[in-house]
Amino acid sequence: MLRILRTIAFSTLLSVFIAPLALAQSVAALTGSGSTDETAPVITPEDMTPEAIDAMVARMSDDQVRALLLERLDSVAAKADDVAPKATLGQRVTNLWNAFISPPIEVVQKFPRLIEMERLAFGNLLGHTGGFGGLLVLLGLIALVLVIGFAAEYIVRTFLARRVRQNADLSGEQTLRDALGFLMRRFLREIFGLVVFYIALRIAGRAILSPAMLTFAAPLVTYLIWMPRLAAAMSRFMLAPHRPDLRLVTIDDHWARFLHRNLVGLVFLAGFTMYIVGFNAAMGVPPGATRLGYMLDTMVYVFVAVIALTAREGLQAMMLGSDPDPTSFDQRVAHGYPYFAVAVAAGTWVLVTILLGMGKVDALLNGAHYYTMGLLLAMPIIDTAIRGVVRHVVPPMQGEGPVAEAAYKETKRSFVRIGRVIAAGVVLLLIAHAWDTNYLELFRQQAGIADNLFSFAMTCVFGYIAYEAASLWINRRLAAEQTALGLSQEDADAEMGGASGSRLSTVLPLMLLTARSAIIVVFGLLAIGNLGIDITPLLAGAGVIGLAIGFGAQKLVTDVVSGVFFLIDDAFRVGEYVEMDGTMGAVEKISIRSMQLRHHRGPVHTIPYGEIPKLTNYSRDWVIMKLKFTVPFDTDPNKVKKIFKKIGQDMLVDPLFADDFLQPFKSQGVFDIDDVGMVIRGKFMAKPGKQFMIRKEIYNKVKAAFAEAGIDFARREVRVAIPGLEHHDEMTDEEKAQVAAAGAAAAAASQQTEEVPGSGEGSKPGD
Repeated sequence: MLRILRTIAFSTLLSVFIAPLALAQSVAALTGSGSTDETAPVITPEDMTPEAIDAMVARMSDDQVRALLLERLDSVAAKADDVAPKATLGQRVTNLWNAFISPPIEVVQKFPRLIEMERLAFGNLLGHTGGFGGLLVLLGLIALVLVIGFAAEYIVRTFLARRVRQNADLSGEQTLRDALGFLMRRFLREIFGLVVFYIALRIAGRAILSPAMLTFAAPLVTYLIWMPRLAAAMSRFMLAPHRPDLRLVTIDDHWARFLHRNLVGLVFLAGFTMYIVGFNAAMGVPPGATRLGYMLDTMVYVFVAVIALTAREGLQAMMLGSDPDPTSFDQRVAHGYPYFAVAVAAGTWVLVTILLGMGKVDALLNGAHYYTMGLLLAMPIIDTAIRGVVRHVVPPMQGEGPVAEAAYKETKRSFVRIGRVIAAGVVLLLIAHAWDTNYLELFRQQAGIADNLFSFAMTCVFGYIAYEAASLWINRRLAAEQTALGLSQEDADAEMGGASGSRLSTVLPLMLLTARSAIIVVFGLLAIGNLGIDITPLLAGAGVIGLAIGFGAQKLVTDVVSGVFFLIDDAFRVGEYVEMDGTMGAVEKISIRSMQLRHHRGPVHTIPYGEIPKLTNYSRDWVIMKLKFTVPFDTDPNKVKKIFKKIGQDMLVDPLFADDFLQPFKSQGVFDIDDVGMVIRGKFMAKPGKQFMIRKEIYNKVKAAFAEAGIDFARREVRVAIPGLEHHDEMTDEEKAQVAAAGAAAAAASQQTEEVPGSGEGSKPGD
């Protein structure tokens, strides 16, 4: 049996394709001729007898038959391509234009027949129902079925209202959780009621109406009653037109109620359009006979444009939301949303018009165009919802100051951007499902320019999500590290640097730059590869360029490698005060090849890592500050020691300074004796960057304590001994002038002695 089937199939192929098989030698071999003479006659399939064909097929295997069949099919396909060449770009544009203008032209041509064809449809309806009396009976039965459905829904919703508390507290402003809880319970109750309504309609309809009546009644109830009610439930959930305290979007009562009414009306008009098309087709009127559906569909898009332009003030406020930190992008989106809605409506109308002109109406009958337009119009609203959710989901700001505030804002924006990308992907998948397009198949096939573009876009999307995720994680860790250090304006104004950052806060900026660069390079190459471009030459070229840069920029390589080893050794951190070869300052910023030092007087020094011979860090772990006080010779050192000890104990319990001390302020006794008085020194150990504020407070407290204890600070005095000065009253005016001149000369000499160069503001910490 298998041999007979193979013979029939092969004979049919030979007769249909008239294959010019120049296989004389093969045929002769299979038929047993065995001749290999070049002058032997060529045997074509037309000359072969059925017995010869049967003998040849009998000797061939299944693989040989399959290979021969595929060869002939490829040959026929190639000939078909030669006969019918592909259309050029200009021809495609012309075809699209003709398809676009044909429906409007048909509307003008067929409009005079509109009333006639609708009369025909109505007459056929009367014929199916048995006249006006039958139509009235049908409408009455439909009304009875609706009453049964509404009654069932009312009973269920009343029962749920008694079991579940639905009322929200009207006193005070509702939290987001309270508002969402109430609105979600109400929405689920309405949806459950609609489900009960639908089930009751089906049961009652099958019991009361005949199959012919159901054909008329089912679309009527679905498109004109059930769909508008579903849209009303969704609109009440988002807009809450009668509950401004529970409203999820930022819009006033007037525009909320306006949008609610018109959105329900818009869904009703779209449902009526779909119903009238199906009704005319069921009543014997061809879909393209009047183009009534196309005219009603156009009215839907006009309605969308009118709503968007009329309520543009409310839509702009709703899009902007209540975010206290809107970006310029958010403001542009809010301002342009009404015009975006008009553009979406116009674009959908153009798409529907072209599809009608090309005769592709299957997806339109299922409402894919309305579904697509609704999703596109909802994308900015979804964006507003994302920003609102992020505002409540993002953890509160950690710490205070500009660093913490900037980190908090950047975290919010990263979450918003990630949410936008995910929302856009979900919307595209839903639109593809509406038009019966499988994105996964496109991603797997990797064939054709459309598939390559899709793969390129998806790679860019995943790369962007990875980029934002890495930035979000590193920025959050960096903000946590910086705010945990208690960085403040006082630290920035410190004489020689503020509190030092942690090792992680120093390395994280470089990690962020490295991660972003790596993600851009890797996903960029993958995206280019998905376009069908071979990236091997790019990789080879990058290697050659890197080698050339390595040889031509050895100094740059030295700086980078030196910086890596400095970071590994943890030689410095952001905020620490360091000195390198006479250049001093607080580490303000680090990069891959250099660091920036901010001197306490303001100048900024940029120093490559490769030029650092040695580095001295004055802010690592702890700082000892030694203070000198000069008191008169007759001062009791033990009394001063007790005063210093009391000041140190008082500051240890002061909440402003308690956490900054490592060792309390105490006296070190008499350090030196000079010609003015005794030099008594005190010291304390503190955290780096905190010593300057502590020093100022200690000076104030020592001054107050000395004044309270009757201790004066020693001052330099000049005593001039002049013989005979005890008889000052008996001196002549010339002698008094000489004495005054001697006193002035002594004072000048004393002033010159005090102006000895010493340590100033530029001295090193701890001197």
